Amino acid sequence: MTGINAEPFAFPLKRNAIALIVIDMQRDFAEEGGFGASLGNDVARVQSIVPDVKRLIQGFRDAKLPVIHTMECHRPNLSDLPPAKRNRGNPPLKIGDRGPMGRILIAGEPGTAIMAELAPIDGETVIEKPGKGAFYATPLDDILKVRGIAQLVFAGVTTEVCVQTTMREANDRGYECLLARDATESYFPEFKAAAIAMIQAQGAIVGWIASVDDVIQGISNA
Repeated sequence: MTGINAEPFAFPLKRNAIALIVIDMQRDFAEEGGFGASLGNDVARVQSIVPDVKRLIQGFRDAKLPVIHTMECHRPNLSDLPPAKRNRGNPPLKIGDRGPMGRILIAGEPGTAIMAELAPIDGETVIEKPGKGAFYATPLDDILKVRGIAQLVFAGVTTEVCVQTTMREANDRGYECLLARDATESYFPEFKAAAIAMIQAQGAIVGWIASVDDVIQGISNA
């Protein structure tokens, strides 16, 4: 067993039991005209991590380790969208409404797609999730168990919502979790900082934190 340089201490890498999960790097969250921008958020913050997310994905591909992508989206008939979620905050555009990139966060619509720079390749798993966490109402846990995955590296957006929620869900299921610090982002820098502090508190109570460079070095040398 080797380790990845991480905080609050080295992550005990298990070379044949680790996978990367890239959370919700979708056009609706990262591009002008998408859902995130319609809520008044600065999507440039999300766009800024794309090169590091891309490097991390390529590092896992080069090491021939699994890469899993998630997309937050709903059925066209909205049967899996609770009204409480759709109406929360009374946004000017709601999930299911038609926006500049098609119906917002609806499966198959242009804005729901993963950014072209980070698009999955043949053989990579894509999880369509109706909730914030990637385990809720999806086959993710079964997919990981079939492949013998015990450790997860996380990237994507936003740090404090879908990323942290999925890490907490994974932690409760017994997975060892590591967040790639420079491959995750929030629309609000203080929220990212708070989430990172909570994740690694009390001896990695939710998970470890590491840089993209240290993750790539770790999986390459294992």
